[in-house]
Amino acid sequence: MRIITVSREFGSGGRELGKRISDLMGYDYYDSEIISAVAKNSGFDTAYVETALDNHGWHDFPVTFGGTIHSTAYLQASKIDLLIQQKKVIESIATLGKNCVIIGRNADAILKEYHPFNIFVCADVEAKIHRCRARARADEHLTDRELVRKMKEIDKARSRTRDFLTGSEWGQCESYHLTVNTGDWDLKALAVAVAAFAEKWFESKE
Repeated sequence: MRIITVSREFGSGGRELGKRISDLMGYDYYDSEIISAVAKNSGFDTAYVETALDNHGWHDFPVTFGGTIHSTAYLQASKIDLLIQQKKVIESIATLGKNCVIIGRNADAILKEYHPFNIFVCADVEAKIHRCRARARADEHLTDRELVRKMKEIDKARSRTRDFLTGSEWGQCESYHLTVNTGDWDLKALAVAVAAFAEKWFESKE
């Protein structure tokens, strides 16, 4: 079994790169499918689970008890439970024994015992702004400054989530086998190069 994990900065194109790699290599692909599985297992609405996990909103809720704040503490607990459920879903994917690409969600650390090939995808700020604008909803009207702040907030939340789940730091080079800057690349061409690199890496381990 071969597992590729793709960690990424917000706006770097990591999700698209991962999908292209999975298509080229004929691997199963897991991204929103993980959210759907967590929703099914937890009984929560898919949209709620996606907001809680992808937007990392649970960090905004302080752990407090008593009075009117008790409901807030309960809400935080439910979101932490979702993170634990997500970890279990990722672990269950590995037990299937099939080649796959998993996007984000700290799969590289969670599945460390399976020796996955771990990729970290980054890009310069200008490239990330351009990619975010190309994929933005029609009703989204963020300034460049607001967009950069959003990027930083999401990446910071990803870092805190990783620390909470694994006790390790997000984005540290030693955690990944390949770090890719997508800024000057066409993702279609880049996927071919990364897939070839991953193939050679797996062959070297056999």
